[in-house]
Amino acid sequence: MKKNLLFIMAIIAGLAFTSCGNKDAKNAAADEKPAVKVAKAVSQSIPQTEVFTATVESDVKNNISPNSMMRIERILVDVGDFVRKGQVVATLDASNINQVKLQLDNQKNIYATQQVEFNRIAELYKVGGVSKSDYDMAKVQLDGYKAQVDILSTQYKQLSTNTRLVAPISGYVTARNYDNGDMYASQPILTIEQTNPVKLKINISENFYKLVKRGMPVDITLDAYEDEHFDGKVTIVAPMVDATTHTFETEITISNPAQKVRPGMFARATVNFGNQNNVIVPDQAVVKQVGSGDRYVYVYKNGKVSYNKVQLGRHLHDKYEILDGVNDGDQVVTAGQTRLANGVEVSVVK
Repeated sequence: MKKNLLFIMAIIAGLAFTSCGNKDAKNAAADEKPAVKVAKAVSQSIPQTEVFTATVESDVKNNISPNSMMRIERILVDVGDFVRKGQVVATLDASNINQVKLQLDNQKNIYATQQVEFNRIAELYKVGGVSKSDYDMAKVQLDGYKAQVDILSTQYKQLSTNTRLVAPISGYVTARNYDNGDMYASQPILTIEQTNPVKLKINISENFYKLVKRGMPVDITLDAYEDEHFDGKVTIVAPMVDATTHTFETEITISNPAQKVRPGMFARATVNFGNQNNVIVPDQAVVKQVGSGDRYVYVYKNGKVSYNKVQLGRHLHDKYEILDGVNDGDQVVTAGQTRLANGVEVSVVK
């Protein structure tokens, strides 16, 4: 009887051990599936913005020079001075102009005398007091004196322009290449730049050519003014695309009444090309393939994951815009990617 009881107990223990073994095997099989977290990819309207860098330029730049070699008498402004349109900025040696002025005054006196004489001959001609040939000769002489006056007047005007150089625009003097008493050579005496408005020139990809229009707004930031934004607008769009770079030049104008934005400053221009619906995924879902610059996302479906190559758009805080590779509504893996491969079965955890 005792032996039978021991035998029955041994059988029960064996069955219990077998049952535990089967359970452990099942748990081990379940543990082989990598655990992952997933999130839903959603489509939303995203501003299509691009940032371009450029150096600020003056809107107009004038080099001030005479039209012939002359000695500089006096330069009336210096680098950094603000000048107004029409202001005299330099005077040059006036000895030549004084000589021409004397000749002009003398020629004007001769012409006036000849005019009186011609009028007398014309009156005589009317009553038959002089011949037609005498009248014609007097007229030719008068016209000759008038031509001399005109020539000297032109010379005087040119020399006057040369000896009193004026600013053709309002702006700042940005260069001075001579001192008082120097002989003008090839370099301009002064450079004046207009700083209201100022401009930027950027090169935009031909993909956006049809979207860029004159007058469209552009947001401008400058390294010189942290966290401050300036309003710009497109004023010139190049009529052709560069065949080498496949970009087109675009000019942006910035109103600058306070004169804060100065030529030479480094600027960033943010251009908004409109909104577009694209898929958004958490940035944790994007993984980089080792040894390449390709980006991938694991997409979960029916208990397995697929390894999808994606084309990234913008990084929006903690999310990425996906231009290709993931569809709206897909479940993407956001954690646990280290144990994954294409087609692997996974278990989803919260």
